[in-house]
Amino acid sequence: MTSQTAIDSTGPGDKAPAPSGPPPAPGLRGHPWLTLITVAVGVMMVALDGTIVAIANPAIRDDLHASFADVQWITNSYFLALAVTLITAGKLGDRFGHRQTFLIGVTGFAAASGVIGLSGSIAAVVTFRVFQGLFGALLMPAALGVLRATFPAEKLNMAIGVWGMVIGASTAAGPILGGILVEHVNWQSVFFINVPVGALALLLGTLILLDHRAENAPRSFDVLGIALLSGAMFCLVWALIKAPAWGWGAGRTWMFLAVSVLLFVLFALWETRVAEPLIPLRLFRSVPFSAGAVLMVLMSIAFMGGLFFVTFYLQNVHGMSPVDAGLHLLPLTGMMIVGSPLAGAAITRLGPRIPLAGGMAVTAVALYGMSALEVDTGSALLSLWFALLGLGLAPVMVGATEVIVGNAPMELSGVAGGLQQAAMQIGSSLGTAVLGAVMASRVDSDLPGNWADAGLPKLTPGQLAQASEAVQVGVAPVTKGIPEPVAAKITAVAHDTFISGMSLASLVAAGVAAAAVLVALLTKRGENAEAGAGVGHI
Repeated sequence: MTSQTAIDSTGPGDKAPAPSGPPPAPGLRGHPWLTLITVAVGVMMVALDGTIVAIANPAIRDDLHASFADVQWITNSYFLALAVTLITAGKLGDRFGHRQTFLIGVTGFAAASGVIGLSGSIAAVVTFRVFQGLFGALLMPAALGVLRATFPAEKLNMAIGVWGMVIGASTAAGPILGGILVEHVNWQSVFFINVPVGALALLLGTLILLDHRAENAPRSFDVLGIALLSGAMFCLVWALIKAPAWGWGAGRTWMFLAVSVLLFVLFALWETRVAEPLIPLRLFRSVPFSAGAVLMVLMSIAFMGGLFFVTFYLQNVHGMSPVDAGLHLLPLTGMMIVGSPLAGAAITRLGPRIPLAGGMAVTAVALYGMSALEVDTGSALLSLWFALLGLGLAPVMVGATEVIVGNAPMELSGVAGGLQQAAMQIGSSLGTAVLGAVMASRVDSDLPGNWADAGLPKLTPGQLAQASEAVQVGVAPVTKGIPEPVAAKITAVAHDTFISGMSLASLVAAGVAAAAVLVALLTKRGENAEAGAGVGHI
């Protein structure tokens, strides 16, 4: 215990002092690699849930008679709750210990998942998706905080590489597992599966995780800062979510954005006055730290925004079953599984700048390639672009995390982890909202002309709006009783119009990824990574 106390009390930026006695004997409690396995199980559950629902959305929509907007809310409510509370949840971990917040997060997330599986209305599903997000917000920063406190600097990148691999692979594997469950069981099983996984994470966490706390950890709460930041994040993400429905030029959209900016400014002013701020603004004086946060946003815009349409493309345009759609994403999953640990090793040797810039460049090329997809694109070409996308994302997932967490002092590891995850969620919401708006705009623009050029019967404004909503997810608006030749024309028009929208959205995502290459050049190795644990059991 003497050596562990010396390690945990290391101040920010200081190297861990040599232990005063012999290293502790190997055992379950606090063992670094067992700790990594434990947090990986919990993180896997949350990351998987971010995309596994995408495959289940069509089944949920049909079973619960939900609209397209309702389906979007199944995803958006989850991301909204995560984004608003992640930084505050990270602060809770810094204050009360990351082990406790991890265990609470795991338990609550699994329980909320079970309730969703028992729900019989879309309102209940959306409500408990919010609770999933809240408990997931406790779990994710705590996992990073535990890793930061457990692993020494020379092993931290490898640990974050495995952690990033779990997140990336789980995110990409969600559609595969979701497809199997939806096709062979039901959509409820997508949520029920979290219950045994959560129970396993709870058991492992109780037996293995050690409570690390920095000597100068925060002792009080910046209540006003929490309120201002939460309000600012809520208004920002709410505006991004509602903008496609309200319109980007609508007064309500700009009102929420303006209130968000005002609250962010007030938050920044308050943080310079409070004794123990929620987020010490000195963190952002570090160019690499700020660049890492921006890079995480840009990466998430490109990744999650693009993935949102790919699932509809595979199922509704190519006519694949949920399982087949998931299997076609296997190259993406596989490259993230293989690439993340390798990226961790490369970043340890070369530093993050080259791997991050190269990763975003490969991501941009993959998204550009995806913009050329057609209705009848073959599996080989699809696999190529998906594999390149996974290869490009792997080093960014690992490196940006290390840049953010490693450039923050030990006592703010939870806040840094929360900021990293919040950047991901904001990017995901921004990607879905902006690229969704791009898709909707292109479909609304092209559908009337394509419909008329095909010689189809003229639609009323109401019918056209309904048809446009269906086409935005690749569904042909064919009603019962329509003759087969007419139905074939409608299907062709719907799919061609959807492809046009997806192509433009992919080009925008590729542009975002290209801009992220420049941001990646501003990153460097974390200055405070050495403030973590000593060698211990390693």
